Amino acid sequence: MKVAVFGQTLYAGVLAALLAECGHYVFWCELLKKPTSEQAYTQDEVVKQLLDKQQQSGFLKYCDFNTIPLDIDAYLFSFNPTEKVQAIEILKEIERRTIIHPKLMINASTLGLYGTEQFEKILNQDEWVYLPDIIQEGNALQSLVQVKQLIVGCGLESSQVKIKELLRPLFPREQQYLFMPILDAEFTKLSISGMLATRISYINDLAVVAEKLGIDIEHVRQGMAADNRIGESYLYPGAGFGGENFSHDILTLSNTVSDTGMKSQLLSQVWEINEQQKEILFRKLWNYFSGDLKGKTVAIWGAAFKENTARIQQSPIHAMLEALWAQGVTVQLHDPQALVEIEKVYGHRADLIYCTDQYQAAQDAHALCLLTAWKQYWSPDYQRLLQQMQHPLILDGRNIYNPSYVKAQGFAYMGVGR
Repeated sequence: MKVAVFGQTLYAGVLAALLAECGHYVFWCELLKKPTSEQAYTQDEVVKQLLDKQQQSGFLKYCDFNTIPLDIDAYLFSFNPTEKVQAIEILKEIERRTIIHPKLMINASTLGLYGTEQFEKILNQDEWVYLPDIIQEGNALQSLVQVKQLIVGCGLESSQVKIKELLRPLFPREQQYLFMPILDAEFTKLSISGMLATRISYINDLAVVAEKLGIDIEHVRQGMAADNRIGESYLYPGAGFGGENFSHDILTLSNTVSDTGMKSQLLSQVWEINEQQKEILFRKLWNYFSGDLKGKTVAIWGAAFKENTARIQQSPIHAMLEALWAQGVTVQLHDPQALVEIEKVYGHRADLIYCTDQYQAAQDAHALCLLTAWKQYWSPDYQRLLQQMQHPLILDGRNIYNPSYVKAQGFAYMGVGR
């Protein structure tokens, strides 16, 4: 089949790469193309390699709008919440093309409820399906191909046949598809995000209690994860979740519930706990120094909302920076990928030092705060840190270190719920 892809999301990159690998001819339109540093799919090395391979093989072509063939079999749209206006304009441009209808139109965007319906009003001669974005950043390809059952919002039986044929190389068995009405699928997508966020906020809430009781939350987490009714996914305490699409889903779901006249106390608390959690390391730092932070230097390792991405939307880094700056603290920041994005938001200022080396960030610091669990942070040179830092304090916002070992190296250590 010939497939036209619109959008520059990580999901668009994953679908374009996998469909091309399956032998489909994929034409990826470069409308809305962002600079390389802002392209989420180029930050995932596995996705980037597969895209490059398929471009070389000829199954994937990057093109402008006017060079997209008229005999496309399926159009795939994957847009972020902030790109809705541009998405509507693209659909109107497609409407003006002399193509033979109906075509298979796939909405793979993160727009919340009724997003597909709004698209369908513009191209109402076509067959629309909704394919929710379920991939995990940092493990994008595997998180899609290993899904046990693919949720598909679909109203017509003929559309089911077409989408199954398109995805047959990836999902060849009938039982791998879970078809439902489009609106139901959109609500299901939001509900999944809500459940995952609830698990994160629950373990973070428990971590606060455990710490006050002198209990190590890691033991509790392992015990909960060992129960096969619970499992370990999204059950790690830390400095709070982020991400543009994930956070958008939680807020959209909460607002949707409120709009029905119901009030979801659970969703409100999930969000509130997460926002408070983003300041947990600052509160620990404040208490450690008895509020005397003015003039101090704090090293931060990690700015991205999670490892293996450069994206900083809803990342705990923002709350941390604002709280530290309000106390007159100078921040020395390192992140393997996200410094460019941070600079776009905060620019150059005397109390924010961008460091291209993680140990440079620790130079003369009174504390080292870890916010993102990048692999290169897991096994630091403790003796080097001890020599460089003014004060040997490590605040572990992702619980990646062994407290006993860190303390034995001569550091004061604070984790989350430990």
